[in-house]
Amino acid sequence: MTAKEKNKLSKDHINRLIKSKAKELGFFACGISKAEFLEEETKRLESWLKKGLHGEMGYMKNYFDKRTDPRKLFHKTKSVISVLYNYYPKHEIPEDNNYKISKYAYGKDYHFVIKRKLEQLIKFLKKEAGEINARAFVDSAPVLDRVWAAKAGLGWIGKNTNLINREQGSYFFIGEIITDLELKYDNPIVPNYCGTCTRCIDACPTKALKPYELDARKCISYLTIEYKGNKIPDTFKGKFSDWIFGCDICQDVCPWNRFSEPHNEPEFEPSAELLKMRKPDWENLTEEYFDKIFKDSPVKRTKYKGLMRNIKFVQE
Repeated sequence: MTAKEKNKLSKDHINRLIKSKAKELGFFACGISKAEFLEEETKRLESWLKKGLHGEMGYMKNYFDKRTDPRKLFHKTKSVISVLYNYYPKHEIPEDNNYKISKYAYGKDYHFVIKRKLEQLIKFLKKEAGEINARAFVDSAPVLDRVWAAKAGLGWIGKNTNLINREQGSYFFIGEIITDLELKYDNPIVPNYCGTCTRCIDACPTKALKPYELDARKCISYLTIEYKGNKIPDTFKGKFSDWIFGCDICQDVCPWNRFSEPHNEPEFEPSAELLKMRKPDWENLTEEYFDKIFKDSPVKRTKYKGLMRNIKFVQE
């Protein structure tokens, strides 16, 4: 056996180990792609930013070179390992006489849960492959996670700009490990199965979507979380459908989410206190109870003042 053949065998072995361990940790999909400059995505991102569609998310302009080329995140980066983790709930929070929060925010903050699992995967990888450099990312650094997951064959980016997986839909979190370990790369061509469907675009009450482009300034998720103004613009009155943190409309109407299956992650289960909440409870929420019920929750991002602003807006 030649050195080249041995190297290939070693890469195949490591790849199988990575994917097996990822599955053991609860990730339902794992793919590996070559770390390289994202030429096409750079053009799209530049255009999106130039149009101002990012709104107040100024951080999207930061570290642009690193965002479009992971090799600039740290020296000698060679591979991007992408994973998907399901968060589709067994039961949705009751809607009767209630306000709505996105399904991803029902339980514990995904940053904590997924990051911990990725760190376990890195520890395993170092044990098997020796001294390597590797960093885990979960929606918290200049990494275009949907792009890398698509490049690794885990799905396609749909008209609602979400990554869609043919077997599981789009209710999942994306995580990455970026490493200087050279691996065998997955290069499957995943067709775009959106076809002529425009359900997500038609259903968006604020008209935030065009095919494959999101105007964040009109997005309910952006307006209830990222937007920091004291008052949500009056142009959106009557269009929020009781959403006070995030929005799932463009995913709820997506035909591919009929394949979504409930997750098995206890930390994503809603608390008993949250399940009991109804409109009067939200409206009379104190800051002290907010801190208690949303401890380690994604809802903490909007802070008490922001959440009460959102509730007041949908009441008007």
